[in-house]
Amino acid sequence: MKSIITSILLAATFTAAAQDQPDSKSTSSRSVTISIPGKIHVGLVYPLSTNGTHAALDTNNFSLHLIAGVSAAERGPSFAGISNVVVNDVRGSQFAGFSNHVGKTINGALFAGFMNTYCGGKGPAFAGFTNVAAGNVAGAQFAGFANVAKDLTGAQFAGFSNTAKNLKGSQFAGFANVAKDVSISQMAGFINTAKNVKGSQFAGFINIAKKVKGAQVAGFINIADSSDCPIGIINIIKNGEKSFGLTIDENQTSMLSFRSGGKVLYGILGIGYNFQNTDEVYAFEAGLGAHFFQSRSFRVNAEITSSMLESFKEGEYMKATLRAMPALKITPFLEIFAGPSLNFISTNTTEGIALTKKTIKEWPGDWDDDFRALYLGYTGGLHFIF
Repeated sequence: MKSIITSILLAATFTAAAQDQPDSKSTSSRSVTISIPGKIHVGLVYPLSTNGTHAALDTNNFSLHLIAGVSAAERGPSFAGISNVVVNDVRGSQFAGFSNHVGKTINGALFAGFMNTYCGGKGPAFAGFTNVAAGNVAGAQFAGFANVAKDLTGAQFAGFSNTAKNLKGSQFAGFANVAKDVSISQMAGFINTAKNVKGSQFAGFINIAKKVKGAQVAGFINIADSSDCPIGIINIIKNGEKSFGLTIDENQTSMLSFRSGGKVLYGILGIGYNFQNTDEVYAFEAGLGAHFFQSRSFRVNAEITSSMLESFKEGEYMKATLRAMPALKITPFLEIFAGPSLNFISTNTTEGIALTKKTIKEWPGDWDDDFRALYLGYTGGLHFIF
């Protein structure tokens, strides 16, 4: 450490002496002129540097500090063991072990072990924890935890959350994305929120927006005033359609289901009861559907669902179903429907096997009591639309 500090101080002394050299050549043929490309700032920590106590008033073409450096502006690269602090703007890149702080804009890249704070600018910012831009950014932000910007043209990548006002680009976050207007996409592990989206939202749990001209894909719920293509188990779309349905299938399983979505796509969530079994009687269902060939009084509802019968004891009964159900609207609020279904079951219970009398094909399971089969069935019922 002592040798490093000594080297820095020697470099600072040499640089100061070099910068004091006259620009014109000596008339003597033996004289040597040392040319430095602009102002160089070298030091340990403010004010122990070549610029001394007036460092905050100087503009530099190159800066190197063992601990931290301070300047008015930078016109080239800056390196610091801990932090770079620039009062005004930067044209160049900044590298710091802990943080970079730019009072105005930057035209270049920021690299920090922990955080970057700046007013805005052009170029990427990389931080181990967070990037915070008080103004507009043209470029990308990469952070281990969070990114914040006002208006951003580019992309934000964060381990936890991204926040922007107007986003002409995309946000990718491990947990949450927040924006006002989005032009391409939001992808989050848990939640996306926006006002207007001209693109798509993808979330592990929930998407929230006002107007979406694109797809909303969520593991559980989508919420919007209008959405072209909501894909989720529950979709609360203001100008969409919602209904409660009563259905029964070939196994005498009756379901009370909630269907919600847009004008075409919708989600399905239901609970029910099987009247044929003694033990596995509690039914659960989830899936996706779409309306085809829509007219004022007729349409076809195509659905793909996953359901199960449960006794909450030993054994399991799982069923995947693809069904097409022609539907007739008796009134704007009441619809009757019925249609065939293609079903795949996997069960290891005696009651589950007994439910299926005829199959298209059967497969042996991993264990002796496993039963897997493909068979045809049917579904019919009523929808109460609101």
